[in-house]
Amino acid sequence: MTELAADGVPVAVTCRVLKLARQPYYRWLANPITDAELVAAYRANALFDAHLDDPEFGYRFLLDEARDAGEVMAERTAWRICRDNGWWSAFGKRRRGKGRRPGPPVHDDLVRREFTADAPNRLWLSDITEHKTGEGKLYLCAIKDVFSGRIVGYSISDRMKARLAVDAVNSAVARRGNVAGCVVHTDRGSQFRARKMVRTLHHHGMIGSMGRVGAAGDNAAMESFFSLLQKNVLNRRTWATRDELRIAIVTWIERTYHRRRRQKRLHGLTPVEYEAIMNTDVALAA
Repeated sequence: MTELAADGVPVAVTCRVLKLARQPYYRWLANPITDAELVAAYRANALFDAHLDDPEFGYRFLLDEARDAGEVMAERTAWRICRDNGWWSAFGKRRRGKGRRPGPPVHDDLVRREFTADAPNRLWLSDITEHKTGEGKLYLCAIKDVFSGRIVGYSISDRMKARLAVDAVNSAVARRGNVAGCVVHTDRGSQFRARKMVRTLHHHGMIGSMGRVGAAGDNAAMESFFSLLQKNVLNRRTWATRDELRIAIVTWIERTYHRRRRQKRLHGLTPVEYEAIMNTDVALAA
């Protein structure tokens, strides 16, 4: 109608031919995008960003993420937007045939099962484990330095989302300092493929690496740590609360694994002792 009016065709004639009223057209011309449509677009964008970061989330979790981003809405509104756009949890609906496979890797496999490093902060491994408590599941994302076997960073939460992995990396960076060039090797879990995680690695100058699908050996060195944790902490008793298990995990890592558990590959030293000796040798050589 606007183009026809510019060509000299009266709006009244166009509206009469198209059987439209003139008033709605003039209202749209004065304000093409309504305030309600703008609000709906902002809400949809917030839900979409949350879904892209954590595709396993249902609409209720997406709603929480959108609210954290400043877009407040009713639960029914979030459900309607997710329904209209098909933004469902990756685990929310059953699928026939084989289960959903992990998505494509965002990094190449730079490790290829060569779990060796000649200095600290050259190669880190990371993975996520979970355990039940009386209050629900508790998730742990840990980061291990291959050089000494030390857990240089970890994050514990009651929700397994991308923030869990990001917080673990940030805690490791805060503890270790300059980590530029360090390779961080993980599996293809959605938390490690999330945009938040990729941005975090780039921000710290680190290099991502991912193993193959269904190849447990591609991260065997990290799995061995979780096996020890399971035998020494997780399966030793039942845990009534998440806080009980959280304290037990942190205590075992910091007091037992780092400072008491001697490792054969470290010549009978603990991770803390090995790093202290090696760092001293490097300082003396310099």
